[in-house]
Amino acid sequence: MDSKVILIVDDSQALTDTLTEYLGRAGFEVRTACDGEAMWQQVRQGMPDLVILDVMLPGDDGFTLCSQLRRLSNVPIMMLTAVTEDADRIAGLEIGADDYLTKSFNPRELLARIKALLRRSRLTQQAATARRINFGPWTLDSVTRQLSRAGEVPRQLSGADYTLLGLFIRHPNELLSRDLISHEIWGRESDPFERGIDVQVSRLRQALDDKDRTLIMTVRNKGYMLATETVYEA
Repeated sequence: MDSKVILIVDDSQALTDTLTEYLGRAGFEVRTACDGEAMWQQVRQGMPDLVILDVMLPGDDGFTLCSQLRRLSNVPIMMLTAVTEDADRIAGLEIGADDYLTKSFNPRELLARIKALLRRSRLTQQAATARRINFGPWTLDSVTRQLSRAGEVPRQLSGADYTLLGLFIRHPNELLSRDLISHEIWGRESDPFERGIDVQVSRLRQALDDKDRTLIMTVRNKGYMLATETVYEA
């Protein structure tokens, strides 16, 4: 089996050297870039299986590059941020990042999240055999990642929104705890003070016009539930 290719975009030589060695020992092929120009040079040679993207970069910052990448590809994107405030984390998720990690991090946690993102990406590709999934008034096209409803223009989902909706669709009418959601989409348990999951659920509700929260229900102090059946079409 071919090694998965990970592209690390960070201007810290010490960090990229450390991660190249660590992830290389874990069986990955690691490529590096110090800025946006170098990143695009790598992408032109072939899209990696996953991108680790620092927020603070010379030239175009990580948010700009993430947004540009997302318009081009559904490649899993993990953002690295040097600050602990929610602002950077939320901004990354809103422009299509799949996960984020605050420096300084434990390389073992990074590896766990990488494996979770790649697993999700693989499951998404496999799910493409069931192209259309009907739930409530909506139809999700698992190939184009578009939501459609009778009489309306289809809506494009970001990587993070699509992943979260896919989790709900696979577990209709089941209570999903915040820890379970965090583990499935990020490969870890949730932090009690972390707003990332709540932000993603709120964004997904906006995409579904679920203002009254009857499609994705909140179960107080327990989690969330997709309150409808799902029907798969070839």
